[in-house]
Amino acid sequence: MITKRQLKIKRLFDVVLVLVLLPFLIIPIVILIICATIDTKRYGVFSQLRVGQHGKLFKIYKIRTLREGVHKLGHLEKSATTLGKYLRKTKLDELPQLFNVLIGDMSFVGPRPDVQGFADELEGEDRIILLVKPGITGEATIKYKDEERVLERQKDPEHYNRTIIWVDKVKINKNYVRNYSFYLDLRLIIKSTLNK
Repeated sequence: MITKRQLKIKRLFDVVLVLVLLPFLIIPIVILIICATIDTKRYGVFSQLRVGQHGKLFKIYKIRTLREGVHKLGHLEKSATTLGKYLRKTKLDELPQLFNVLIGDMSFVGPRPDVQGFADELEGEDRIILLVKPGITGEATIKYKDEERVLERQKDPEHYNRTIIWVDKVKINKNYVRNYSFYLDLRLIIKSTLNK
């Protein structure tokens, strides 16, 4: 099980890495925000409340990729602009989450932060997932990197997500917290980078 000391080292690593990366990525992020603003005809930064460490809500930041309108799970690709589809496929839309890491809402590695109705409703042993900050990447994120395409093929994407994918993610994320090590985080960052 992850310890308080490990959590402190994990946070220190996050801060150092984000401070190393931001000087190189700040200009590309600004350019992407401007492009997304023109492309979607709305402000290029999308924010949404997500469930964080200990169940605390925070605002996650992404590059906007979807056209205005109602967006349904399993049909998000149809709502994305051409640029938006590229950003989502390459995960470049998640670059603003470096600021979430910097301010301490997220980590580089951890369970993906969900909307309300999932992590905040965990019970019993499953709640150990909330001991860690949600991450930009993680074991479940890598496994389900094509999650939207999987959901597109389902008759009822919401039901499939809640009963199949979410249940598996909980299992994977519990295993991550139970068997946490700094080297596991490094391995997952490298694996995530290579899997782009």
